Amino acid sequence: MGVEIERKFLIDHEKWQQLAKPEGKHYRQGYILSDDTKTIRVRITDEHGYITIKGITKGISRKEYEYIIPVNEGAELLDNFAVSELTKIRYRISFDGKIWEVDEFLGDNQGLLMAEIELEHEAETFKLPPWIATEVTDDNRYYNSSLSINPFNRWQV
Repeated sequence: MGVEIERKFLIDHEKWQQLAKPEGKHYRQGYILSDDTKTIRVRITDEHGYITIKGITKGISRKEYEYIIPVNEGAELLDNFAVSELTKIRYRISFDGKIWEVDEFLGDNQGLLMAEIELEHEAETFKLPPWIATEVTDDNRYYNSSLSINPFNRWQV
């Protein structure tokens, strides 16, 4: 059984802009099903397509199963079955022995920068990069499935 153990953080925009970054990868992703207990997501990049099934989050863990599919089939699934979608550019950045995945959101989520780190176990410790601002792991609004329905730029401030 696959398990995802993940924490999410907002990024300091000014520090992020000053950081030397690797080339990002464009993602288009949509949700065939998304409710409080499960999601079925399709994601495509230039090279690969993925279908991912995630269970309910308990603490910072949830069941996750991800499978590579052809890009053209992923695009067809998104075009014909996704009920919501978002786009982003993902950067993979190594810091203190860990890989951080940083998403720069596009479209209605433009301006949102968020980092995720996957852990081996819930109590695992790690050092925060200097460009990390605020943890949002427990704020469901920052789930990608939520952002695809209620985009960041539509939130009441």
